[in-house]
Amino acid sequence: MLEEFIPQKSSAYVSQYDLHIPEMTVRETLDFSARCQGVGSHSELLMEISRKEKEAGIVPDPDLDAYMATSIKALKSSLQTDYILKILGLDICANTSVDIRRGISGGQKKRLTTGEMIVGPTKALFMDEISNGLDSSTTFQIISCLQHLVHITNATALISLLQPAPETFDLFDDIVLMAEGKIVYHGPHDYILEFFEDCGFKCPQRKGTADFLQEVTSTKDQARYWNSSEKPYSYVSIDQFIEKFKDFPFGLKLKEELSKPFDESQPQECPCI
Repeated sequence: MLEEFIPQKSSAYVSQYDLHIPEMTVRETLDFSARCQGVGSHSELLMEISRKEKEAGIVPDPDLDAYMATSIKALKSSLQTDYILKILGLDICANTSVDIRRGISGGQKKRLTTGEMIVGPTKALFMDEISNGLDSSTTFQIISCLQHLVHITNATALISLLQPAPETFDLFDDIVLMAEGKIVYHGPHDYILEFFEDCGFKCPQRKGTADFLQEVTSTKDQARYWNSSEKPYSYVSIDQFIEKFKDFPFGLKLKEELSKPFDESQPQECPCI
């Protein structure tokens, strides 16, 4: 049972809509979510593991032991909740009601929606247009919090955003660029402009990278970014970009990784957002 992979316990979907119980405080909301996602019916299993460790004379890791203790006892103020409150910057409004008069702000609600999902044993986050209704500053703060979170907890976050600001775009480790429902590029943030330069397109110095990526794949705006003096411009379709990416170094690396079965014994790469 301990080795069984359960997607429902290891991954979470964060909607673009913030649905909360208005009478509950921020802390109560996270505590409730933690109990729903936490140990639950497996508390007996953890207690049995603890008993066998004592019989075998095994000294458990102090941090892990504390985590298990709070999970089994279901304390009102758990370590999990306090940790997430601090990471997401919600500790300043922990005892504030979510949506009654003088409740929390829109940005804090968005962070609370995220916190509800990550307070459990989640290692993979799938976040759908979480910037809807938020200004660029608030979006930057939320993505910055998530960046710190995934790097600290060794997790991965896949986030879809519409027209992110340059400073927000730069927070991402990897980029998945999609057009017409197809993946055009999937690789490190730092090499995406190099890929399009290999295709003959150059991002102007004062142009935001995210805006450039949206326009260079469109029929209307693509021509303005053509930078090759060797041949005249002709429209490059999405399928042509995809074929070019297959020969790009990271495209070749991705193909090689996907061709091999997943090996659990090998150490995994660093977490990313």
